[in-house]
Order: sequence, then structure tokens, then C-alpha cells
Amino acid sequence: MEVVVGIDIGGTKTKIGLVNREGHCLENTFFRTRDYRDFDQYLDKVVSTIDDLTSKFPQDLHIRGCGIGAPNASSKDGTIVHTANLLWKGTLPILAKLRDRFPVRSKITNDANAAALGEMLFGNAKGMKDFIVITLGTGFGAGIVANGQLIEGYDGFAGELGHVDMTIGDGRRTGLNVKGGLEAYVSATGLKRTILYMMSQYMDDSRFRSIAYNDLHGEEITQAAEEGDPIALRAFDFTADILGMALANFTAFSQPEAFILLGGLVNSGKWIFDPLQTYFDSYLLEVYRGKVKILRSGMPEKTAAICGAAALIWGDYDLEQD
Repeated sequence: MEVVVGIDIGGTKTKIGLVNREGHCLENTFFRTRDYRDFDQYLDKVVSTIDDLTSKFPQDLHIRGCGIGAPNASSKDGTIVHTANLLWKGTLPILAKLRDRFPVRSKITNDANAAALGEMLFGNAKGMKDFIVITLGTGFGAGIVANGQLIEGYDGFAGELGHVDMTIGDGRRTGLNVKGGLEAYVSATGLKRTILYMMSQYMDDSRFRSIAYNDLHGEEITQAAEEGDPIALRAFDFTADILGMALANFTAFSQPEAFILLGGLVNSGKWIFDPLQTYFDSYLLEVYRGKVKILRSGMPEKTAAICGAAALIWGDYDLEQD
């Protein structure tokens, strides 16, 4: 049986799975990225986790390759460079180091680019030639496909839309120190920061007044919105407004057929999607109205990032790393 190892390196979790040709994740697991401050020890954990997964299949497995999605990953030279949401800094030669430990065909790209390739191969972008995938997790990522081609840029760092300066309100800084950057507002982390902001601006009673920032989780914010918590509702509306404006701006430079959203913030469902659609429509130029869809990922929610990474190998995309 042929499988591809898909690895999604996130600021909070590293997810690893075995993905078949149809895009089904046969087995998967995760560990906390931040538990490994030493990069070499982290890679040792990655390989031991792969070994644990493959040991669950007594029949012969043929590992066709390994695909990796990571923030600030260069698809051109196989490195991770100056990422905002990981502990390791500088330029990390991840492919070279991983191949020393796990000698199979391996490719890496930005995590949002991997998601875009996954949507083309396995998800809701099948048949599309112009679309943008937005990942809303610890940070904000964007994978841009135009005329059927992934936009990678000169050395693989195109699409860092999370660090576009939106000059919004209080001028929050992103992990890359961009004042007013989109990621500081529209991400799972940004939503938590907005909860604190809303409590400073409004005197409404809210469950969040007795919860410390580090104990605050996205699922709880969604539950509070379900219960009518005014701070949660204001926070979702504020977030949707900013994202709607951003997507309208992005439409103007590439006119995608669709935006496809995935990541933790997407799990908030109607509390983010309903106001987002309203704001997006209001900000769009007239010529684009009614032409651009906002969709959820077509890949299985819990394994979308893993399948996206695996698509680097299954789709045989040329990322100049072989």
C-alpha cells in the first residue's frame, strides 16, 4: 500500500499522518510543537512519531514521500526562515536535516500553500484555476493560485498576507512586528486579543471577565456566542469586519473564483461566516459582487492540513527541491 507522510508544523501543534492517493488520512497523531525548544530534538520527535504511525500497519507500506507544510517555509531551498509563531529563529535547513534522519523524497512549502495544493487535489478547489486559501490558526496564512499556478514568488515567500498592514484601530503588532498587521486581528490568537479589547471598551457582563488570557480558548468563545455573551458577539463581528475588508482588497488584485477558509477560527461557524459574508459584500467593488464565493475547506476538518502537506507529493508539484 502506497502512502505519503503529511506533516503540518503549526505554532501550537505538529500534526503528522499517513495519506493515501485518494486523500484519505489512514492514521494520524500530533504533539505540541512548543515542547521542543531544540530544533534537532524536535526533528527526532518527528521521525519517532512517523515510526509509531507506520508500525500500526502490519502489511507492507511503501512510503512514496514526505510533504511538509510550515510557516515561512521556502519552497525553493527547503528551509524555514524567521517565522513569527515558532520558537526557533533564523534559517532552519529542515529538509536537509530531516532527510538525514528519514531518507525519502521530501518537499516543503508554506503551510497555506500546502493547503491550497490540497484543495486543488482533494478538496473544494477541484477544477478551479483562480482561488485563495486562507488559514486561520495560530496565525493567518494565504495560499494564492492564479491561472492554475501556485504563486510562490522569487524565493518562495509570496502570499504573506497575514502581515499586510491594515492600519486598524489600536495598531496591534504581528509576530513579525508589523503594526496593524492582519494576523494580529484575524486568527485564533487575534480573536483572543479582541476579547480583551472588547472588555476594555465595553462594560457588558461577560464570562470572560473571570478568565485569564492563557486559559481562554476558541471553543469557549464560540460557546459564549451561542449563549448570547455580548463580548463574544462583538468580538466575532469585529473580526469578520476586518476579514471582510481584507478579502475584498485581495479580490481586487487577483479576482479569485473563491476564498477557501480553514483552521481553528473557521470552527466558529456561523458566528464568523454570517457577518463575514455581509461585510465582504459591502466592501467589494461593484464589478466583483456576486462572483466570488467564500467556502469552507473541502478536506476533512481534522486532517486538512496533513492532507494538504501530502498533496505536495501526490500532486507531484515541482517545487525545485528534489
